Amino acid sequence: MVNGDGAHTEEGESKQDENSEADGGEDSNEQEVIVIQDTGFTVKIQAPGTEPFDLQVSPQEMVQEIHQVLMDREDTCHRTCFSLQLDGNVLDNFAELKSIEGLQEGSLLKVVEEPYTVREARIHVRHIRDLLKSLDPSDAYNGVDCNSLSFLSIFTDGDLGDSGKRKKKGTELEQIDCTPPEHILPGSKERPLVPLQPQNKDWKPMQCLKVLTMSGWNPPPGNRKMHGDLMYLYIVTVEERHVSVTASTRGFYLNQSTTYTFNPKPANPSFLSHSLVELLSQISPAFKKNFTSLQKKRVQRHPFERIATPFQVYSWTAPQVDHAMDCVRAEDAYTSRLGYEEHIPGQTRDWNEELQTTRELPRKNLPERLLRERAIFKVHSDFAAAATRGAMAVIDGNVMAINPGEETRMQMFIWNNIFFSLGFDVRDHYRELGGDAAAHAAPTNDLNGVRAYGAVDVEGLYTLGTVVVDYRGYRVTAQSIIPGILEREQEQSVIYGSIDFGKTVVSHGKYLELLDKTSRPLKVQQHKVMNEKEESVELCSSVECKGIIGNDGRHYILDLLRTFPPDLNFLPVDGEELSAESQRQGFPRQHRHRLACLRQELIEAFVEHRYLLFMKMAALQLMQQKANKDSSKTDVPELEESIPGLAQAKELAETLVSEDGSDPKSREVVLNACRAVGSISNTSFDIRFNPDIFSPGVRFPEDTLEDVQKQKQLLKDAAAFLVTCQIPSLVKDCLDHSTLPMDGATLTEALHQRGINVRYLGTVMEFVDKTPAKAQLEHFYRIGIVELITRCAKHIFRTYLQGVELSALSAAVSHFLNCFLSSFPDAVAHLPPDELVSRRKSRKRRNRVPAGGDNTAWASLTPSELWKNIATEAQSYYHFKMQCESVDQVVEKYALQKTTLLREISVKTGIQILLKEYNFDSRHKPAFTEEDILNIFPVVKHVNPKASDAFHFFQSGQAKVQQGFLKEGCELINEALNLFNNVYGAMHVEICACLRLLARLNYIMGDHPEALSNQQKAVLMSERVLGIEHPNTIQEYMHLALYCFANGQLSTALKLLYRARYLMLLVCGEDHPEMALIDNNIGLVLHGVMEYDLSLRFLENALTINTKYHGARSLKVALSHHLVARVYESKAEFRSALQHEKEGYTIYKNQMGEAHEKTKESSEYLKYLTQQAVALQRTMNEIYKNGSSASIMPLKFTAPSMASILEQLNIINGIIFIPLSQKDLENLKAEVQRRQQLQELGKSEEPAEGSPLELEDKIPVD
Repeated sequence: MVNGDGAHTEEGESKQDENSEADGGEDSNEQEVIVIQDTGFTVKIQAPGTEPFDLQVSPQEMVQEIHQVLMDREDTCHRTCFSLQLDGNVLDNFAELKSIEGLQEGSLLKVVEEPYTVREARIHVRHIRDLLKSLDPSDAYNGVDCNSLSFLSIFTDGDLGDSGKRKKKGTELEQIDCTPPEHILPGSKERPLVPLQPQNKDWKPMQCLKVLTMSGWNPPPGNRKMHGDLMYLYIVTVEERHVSVTASTRGFYLNQSTTYTFNPKPANPSFLSHSLVELLSQISPAFKKNFTSLQKKRVQRHPFERIATPFQVYSWTAPQVDHAMDCVRAEDAYTSRLGYEEHIPGQTRDWNEELQTTRELPRKNLPERLLRERAIFKVHSDFAAAATRGAMAVIDGNVMAINPGEETRMQMFIWNNIFFSLGFDVRDHYRELGGDAAAHAAPTNDLNGVRAYGAVDVEGLYTLGTVVVDYRGYRVTAQSIIPGILEREQEQSVIYGSIDFGKTVVSHGKYLELLDKTSRPLKVQQHKVMNEKEESVELCSSVECKGIIGNDGRHYILDLLRTFPPDLNFLPVDGEELSAESQRQGFPRQHRHRLACLRQELIEAFVEHRYLLFMKMAALQLMQQKANKDSSKTDVPELEESIPGLAQAKELAETLVSEDGSDPKSREVVLNACRAVGSISNTSFDIRFNPDIFSPGVRFPEDTLEDVQKQKQLLKDAAAFLVTCQIPSLVKDCLDHSTLPMDGATLTEALHQRGINVRYLGTVMEFVDKTPAKAQLEHFYRIGIVELITRCAKHIFRTYLQGVELSALSAAVSHFLNCFLSSFPDAVAHLPPDELVSRRKSRKRRNRVPAGGDNTAWASLTPSELWKNIATEAQSYYHFKMQCESVDQVVEKYALQKTTLLREISVKTGIQILLKEYNFDSRHKPAFTEEDILNIFPVVKHVNPKASDAFHFFQSGQAKVQQGFLKEGCELINEALNLFNNVYGAMHVEICACLRLLARLNYIMGDHPEALSNQQKAVLMSERVLGIEHPNTIQEYMHLALYCFANGQLSTALKLLYRARYLMLLVCGEDHPEMALIDNNIGLVLHGVMEYDLSLRFLENALTINTKYHGARSLKVALSHHLVARVYESKAEFRSALQHEKEGYTIYKNQMGEAHEKTKESSEYLKYLTQQAVALQRTMNEIYKNGSSASIMPLKFTAPSMASILEQLNIINGIIFIPLSQKDLENLKAEVQRRQQLQELGKSEEPAEGSPLELEDKIPVD
């Protein structure tokens, strides 16, 4: 809570303003950081009825943050309406502590109760309700108030830090129950759902009250208002006592009203309490007891389990939860929170003004930038939440349209100062571009444009707040509103760009000037187009991009759907030929709409690729010139061989630049290189794209045609680059395991990082299919197929849902899922047996035809029809041939699991299902009933504002760690963490990555407790922000298990690994390279606790998987053999041990040579095993010969030492340990540099003798 939302650094005057220019290099940054960390001090707090206590505060905190802390503390949490006073002076809530006179170390702050107002009384009741519900997960299941699930504490039995110290090392092996649950054992075919959300055994809901709700006697009549009555509450205690409570300006008291008679007089005896909790504790013993223990439990929970996340995370499964009465929730639902925080008194929030004002905040030095970024982030996450709520209200029919006369698809809405439009082609706007399909794609393209311009962040150029919400089959775009735009016609207001796709075009000097600043980072070429009067008009964006000056005088740009150039692979144009390579792969292909454009990542990769080409060509020409000068005898072929490496190329190219182009020869070199790579300038490398090329309806002036030709070629090259470079490089990265997607989301992310759009998924799958090493890509292929199928199903589901009326939603969704996943051959939809059938209604029904044709059309879908549609969709959208007539056939053919398909379709469409075991394979009854569908959530896309300074620190920290400077790296990353917290609050994906890296560094530097604490936070945060079964969460669980083991918490380590394995099975099944790592970890820990047979099951499974994905001769497999051999040795089965170790030895010998340390170690171990085997044989013979009287030398069977197990764990997890003496550090740095050089040469290396542990591949930094 400490670094929660509060404004933690409003520095105001920075002590180093002079030298902290925005780009004053890293030094100024580091100096600025010092400004932020003013030392904290301690104040005493005196609250009514409690002992004074100390509180650590920092000078930049606001008084309000102390309020927050007090409202969270166990002994003061029931107070909300109070002021803090220093020597009798009330402190201003929004003042920084350092600006308060006389506030210093040891000052006493008094908590003074203040009179209530209606607003304060409401806040008080809401806060009490939040305290009563603080352990109740229903808000997380319902996806409200940024609550989300977390289950880590169930596996660690509470907090990790202290339990490590409690246990004495000696007892660690005695009472550990290590048996894994049946369903996670290698080879198990079951994939149960219920363990996804384990129930906390000791979590009994503690009931404090039966009912707390607003009374029907509200609002108080006039004469009672004048007695100070603010509102009335109705409460039923656990003891069944029904009471009516008055909230007055002085506090809360019982009155004499009953359900049917109003009597506002105080009851007898009358308690007047300033806090509702005190009053209830007086009248209900059960309340007093349970509330106290509830608060104890609440405070014991890790803060990260209860802090709100910045954006809502939804869970696709939920258990059956009883619906309890809850006044605050009921009130929220009907007033949409009017009169509460979302509304500044008297008006709804002006989102546009807030979004734009935060952008205008100053950003000259670090404190200013932090303040600005925090404000931008906060407004943005509030806006995303409001837009999501509004979009749902629109689709659910709870918002009045601004054009109610039009048909429903054409309606537009305004709610809470946000403008909502539906993703349909209204008024044939997109007719030539693909109609509804184009209207569906345009909002996401537009959002990508908003994201790109927002990231460039040019002063004076404004974009709209934009959120795209998919809900119940509809796509809703939510946008902030440009002041004044609703009062005028669009034609008048657009002063730049075109409103009819280029038939009429206008331009504006100020816009050209602003857009020119974005053109270089966004690679947009300034160009001319013809308007309807045959004049040429200068633009610096696509024609659809419109410029409107709002009534606030700001320059807005909107409709950024063509910020990035078109993708010619999916845009057949008459008379244009693509490159031979593209054509060979079957491009160009027909696509649903003509808005397919290249991703920003692709543009950047392409430009980078061209830059290297440019450098190499320039360098080659220079060398040729030099060679010609030196002697004209040199043959050209030799030169070809000596094409310079990159380093040389850069050096030569730099000499070019530094010569200032005065030398005509070098100028010619640059000119040639520029021409060859398609640069728009002849004197320097500068590649930009004209986004209007191939836009139907856009015409270019005659004199620019040559330039247009060049641009067309550049676009063809970029399209070819995607197919010939990016797709193969993605597959290569999967082959060498530097990219490891586990599910649809991580696969999509891997595609996007390389600039490959998901519409290429079919192409990628075909490419994998033709790869010689297909067997090693099985996991990737399978994930791709699942993604392809579920995306096709999602497309079909979208139109399917649009025809369903609200009362039939759960029936329709369950019917769809049955057709999609159930083996039951004739899934018949259960039309909802009208819960309320009335005679009159049925008669009326016959005559009235509902708007959408037959509203029960969805019920006629059959499984075979759905799968036929999926195959058609796969062919037409992804150009992928899939033979599938039924789910079972597909599962069989591609080795998929139904649970994975269910998870993917639910996450993609926002379905929430009941957490129970589904029988998909029954041929007698369908898997889903309508009772199993609990909810439909929105799927939300929005911009993620970045904390730029924090990110730079994080990156430099990573770089330092890579170079082996751990201490410096650690400091930088700690600094990044502070800055991230400053901008994002306590919860965010990037903070999660930061904590994970910190934990890893703590661990490497030998600080295990600190590593545990940071990694625990990383796991909690990953569960809360990404989801409980997100692949990242699985990884975090594995790291935490390692640190637990190192800290001597063996059973916890096993529980965490079992959890990781379970989640992995659910998400992608057993056949995945990452599973080998989990199994090696589990096997090693089980070996350590002497569970040899279990250990072997996991280690041998890991060996199988490693052999399959890394090839039988890889070092990973050698290590796997060695681990298995060690367990056999512990079991005294020396023959099997020898067999495995020999395999390992052979691999080391072939890969590393006889002299290598690893080969020697293996050979030593073989000798040792042979001796043990001989000794055992001798003893056996002795027994046979002499019977039981034989004198036997006792054989030494030793349980492996924890240290040796830990050493192996570190090796398989790629961690290197550093005994931190200076000399070792020097050696290590030298070693790391040497390795980096070796890696560049691409050789497999051998570690230096001095290095303490062998590294698997390279120092991994996540």
